[in-house]
Amino acid sequence: MSAPSTPVGPVVVLGGGYAGLTVAHEVHRRSRGEIPVVLIDRAPVHVLRTELYEVSELAAAGNDPDHWAIPLQRIFERTNVTCRTADVLGIDLAARSVQLSGGESQSFGTLVIGLGSVASYYHVPGAETFTHSVYGLAAARKLARALREVARTSASLPGERRPRVVVVGGGSTGTELAAEVATADWGALLGAPVRPFDVILVTGTLPFLAGLPERLVRHARDLLRKAGVSVIHGINVREVAADRLFLEDGTVLTAEIIVWCAGLEAPPIVRGLPVAHGRAGRIAVAPTLEVPGHPGVFAVGDVIELTDPASGVLVPGTAQAALAEARWAARNIVAARAGRPLLPFSYRERSSVVAVGRGRGAAALRHGSLWGTPAGLLKRLVEWEYARSIEGGSAPPGVM
Repeated sequence: MSAPSTPVGPVVVLGGGYAGLTVAHEVHRRSRGEIPVVLIDRAPVHVLRTELYEVSELAAAGNDPDHWAIPLQRIFERTNVTCRTADVLGIDLAARSVQLSGGESQSFGTLVIGLGSVASYYHVPGAETFTHSVYGLAAARKLARALREVARTSASLPGERRPRVVVVGGGSTGTELAAEVATADWGALLGAPVRPFDVILVTGTLPFLAGLPERLVRHARDLLRKAGVSVIHGINVREVAADRLFLEDGTVLTAEIIVWCAGLEAPPIVRGLPVAHGRAGRIAVAPTLEVPGHPGVFAVGDVIELTDPASGVLVPGTAQAALAEARWAARNIVAARAGRPLLPFSYRERSSVVAVGRGRGAAALRHGSLWGTPAGLLKRLVEWEYARSIEGGSAPPGVM
């Protein structure tokens, strides 16, 4: 590919998630601090979002967010990355400027859009109003408090009835959350006898753990069964009320708590950009991770849709893929600044691992699979390695 014109102005990264942090760190590292970087996020912390399914630990932690939220200033204290805390209100690609809350703006020479994703409710009546989620730290903590309260009062339920939690969504988030609720020791957490939760996972008509290797899916399904999670597959949700879920086949499920993990979409500000979009409002990026028609504008992570030019397969919306995209985008950004050509991104899945209950999991590796306790240990290792790397300044090259 031909060399692009050299941009003028800082590299501005929108979003302090997995991809955004990695782009900022990698541009700093590759340019030896010579390229100024500005990272903008609505919060002054990076949230370890892939660990938010651990609601029993959140319930035990109370209001202490230290394990799940790392201050951005601490992450970038030995770099030339400037962190700004503001809401992104608008992106003017033609004027190369970002409108921020408080009436401020930020010009850019190069822009990286890494604003993540938001819950998709698919226009299901009541879904947004009456359900919990784990797509952000505040939401996960709210769910943890609700679970704690329901568990605390479970002994007062009539007869032998157990408190019910219904989780909607058969992806990795829904699966991990359902197993976590079913296997956590809520009695030990509260220091009092409690009735175990009756957990139902409603996966809808999409394949269970869609996009993950079949051997992982098979082990995960078996571990869910052993954890006591009931699975309703092949039926979508028609409506949600405060204490019940209506399925399209007429089934009505009553529940103390309903959690929505049914899918994600690009945030409104991304959906409204005058660019080509893929499914769920994601930006259809070029193989170089640039936004077509807008040189020097890149997008990474949950906000993009990209078919790998080498394999012809859609790049998955996982943390592992987002980290790989971020590293490649940083490589192309630094190349563009030096007047070198951009190169196309190609993705290779290293492995996949899903937590399925306390200390257990299912993993598909390059040359085999793990399940049960070994996969659970692998999941914890991956989470620890990533959290450590965030503060160390380099994304882990390991299994996730």
